[in-house]
Amino acid sequence: MKGRAVSSMFFFSVFFTALSFADEPCQSPYMPKIAGQEDYIYVWTLGVPGLGDGSDKLVVVDVNPKSKTYAKVVSYVSVGGRHEAHHCGFTEDRWYLWCGGLDDSKIFIFDIGSNPKNPKLVKVIENFVQKSGGVVGPHTFYALPGRMLITGLSNDKDKGGKTALVEYTNDGNYIRTVWIPTELNGVKGDGYGYDVRVNANLNLMLTSSFTGHRNYMRPISEVVKDPTATFGNTMVLWNYHTMKPLKIFHVPGAPLEIRWAINPKHEYAFTSTALTSELWLIYRDKDGEWKAKSVAKIGPKGKELQTLPLDISLSSDDRYIFVGAYDGILRVYNVENPHKPKLILEKKISDQINMVSESWDGKRIYVTTSLLYNWDKPNIPQVLKAYEWDGKDLKPLFTLDFTKEKLGRPHLMNFGQEAYYKGLVRSTKGSGVAKASF
Repeated sequence: MKGRAVSSMFFFSVFFTALSFADEPCQSPYMPKIAGQEDYIYVWTLGVPGLGDGSDKLVVVDVNPKSKTYAKVVSYVSVGGRHEAHHCGFTEDRWYLWCGGLDDSKIFIFDIGSNPKNPKLVKVIENFVQKSGGVVGPHTFYALPGRMLITGLSNDKDKGGKTALVEYTNDGNYIRTVWIPTELNGVKGDGYGYDVRVNANLNLMLTSSFTGHRNYMRPISEVVKDPTATFGNTMVLWNYHTMKPLKIFHVPGAPLEIRWAINPKHEYAFTSTALTSELWLIYRDKDGEWKAKSVAKIGPKGKELQTLPLDISLSSDDRYIFVGAYDGILRVYNVENPHKPKLILEKKISDQINMVSESWDGKRIYVTTSLLYNWDKPNIPQVLKAYEWDGKDLKPLFTLDFTKEKLGRPHLMNFGQEAYYKGLVRSTKGSGVAKASF
């Protein structure tokens, strides 16, 4: 397997012209943005026994309206077996896509850049637990310069929620493990993990928390009835460059996805809490102190576990937050005043929705339905849906039924574009780009 590195000149020429680009705003600031309409969505999909080949797979969907195969599956790559497919992330040049299994902690690396329409599985990391010193459940894959930062959900000692951050080189070599603190400056934490996001302008990083393998791999009906089941109630603020924790915030109810504001002048981030159904703001106050507070209730009071917000997408202009929830409703908040979000739309999408991905230009919204194999509602449509967003309402574009296509259950989405990869190859030819062996 070959690795790639983007020249600094090419990287900055792409990065600083990104304002008119289309891409998920939540991607790493160290990744170049792709220009214009996205051509493909890469959907990391959970295998279902008896459905197709039954394996987890990376599914490629054509999402360019000008294409003859628009709204159709154009290829897929099965990885063999079921691993609890969950999240994926590109390397800094978007050439390789790293995808993880929450059950056996295997990591699958796909070559996207060589043929964006037909990715190829080029490497499987099978010793993540051993190399990391006992981290289980690779979740978020976050691109950093020359390396991949991976959050864990659990550990191999008690399969609980205490876990760590793990760094690998882009060549797939282990670097180090940084355990999430359980105490800092007299403040107790739980050491749990889930998401990670970096604000490069502020040299800050945030992590959130969920639950361990012994909970996310059993039926949700058992978990909610188990008085011993524990979930994360903290977030941690870090110095990004030193990877040293700075502050532990008390954010009860399992804070999940993290979204930093895009505008460098906006010094805040959002998360949502799954169990308490709230939107939280992490912000710097007028005295320079970082704080966390609940700023909005999501869904009806008293039905927090039925609502269960799971994913959020903050628009690239910091104006809207889209919240996908277990109750199947997509909620849109105006967050121009981040301290006082305003609910502007509630739209029933399906019986259940999970991930929400938005184009950089804010014109297209995509949603998928699967959460976890043992947590999904039984016999519901497992779909990818696309919508046009005009600032007021969501107009349906297409629905792709993964069950009817015998593919499985769709989870995480990443965008790809033919022109971007062609430009990357042209820009790196003859530039002395290093090629390292995997």
